[in-house]
Amino acid sequence: MMKGIYPYAKDESQKKLCAPAAERNKQAILEVLLQNIPQMTAAKSPVECLEVASGTGQHVAHFAQHLPGTQWQPAEFDTNDFPSIMAYANEVANVSEPVFIDASLSPEQWPLEGRTFDVVYCANMIHISPKACTPGLFAGASAYLLKGGIMFTYGPYAHGGVITPESNQNFDLSLKSRDPEWGLRDIDDLKKIAGNVGLILEKIHDMPANNKTLVWRKI
Repeated sequence: MMKGIYPYAKDESQKKLCAPAAERNKQAILEVLLQNIPQMTAAKSPVECLEVASGTGQHVAHFAQHLPGTQWQPAEFDTNDFPSIMAYANEVANVSEPVFIDASLSPEQWPLEGRTFDVVYCANMIHISPKACTPGLFAGASAYLLKGGIMFTYGPYAHGGVITPESNQNFDLSLKSRDPEWGLRDIDDLKKIAGNVGLILEKIHDMPANNKTLVWRKI
């Protein structure tokens, strides 16, 4: 998440940052995860989960709390968010300390050597990051996901060259006015990027506030 796009409030006593958007959408996203991850924990425990672009840490702590049998590795580019991630992580047993990941870098440069994951999760990064971060995210997910593993990406998207509704069109224009590298990515383009690294789009979930959760699987 970008602080200029999604406002933050701070709990000075515990170093927690709180993004209202993350607070609003965390339960709806969890409900999508609950359709997939519990079946995985029945076969393996813990299910290893990597969150790219953890932001405040609100999502990872919420998911970890409600998904027993999982172990979460938060990762973030902005190290200023690390204290907040740690403050949330300290409230649950199954969240590790955050690591620095620049999604624009090749997977070999991610600090995850020797590790594998069953799940990769990334929310609200693709449209507010340099364009190189999108293929980088998919390449990293492919490199570290086990065969059959899942990546969830959440946010607003274009589809078939069209952005709907008008509020998302305006949001896209606003993002591009701030940084020409930003903007809503088209699901069809993402499918091509994913296919190049062995990931397929398995399902599209419509979400509140004109967002979507995309479910990708490593084949």
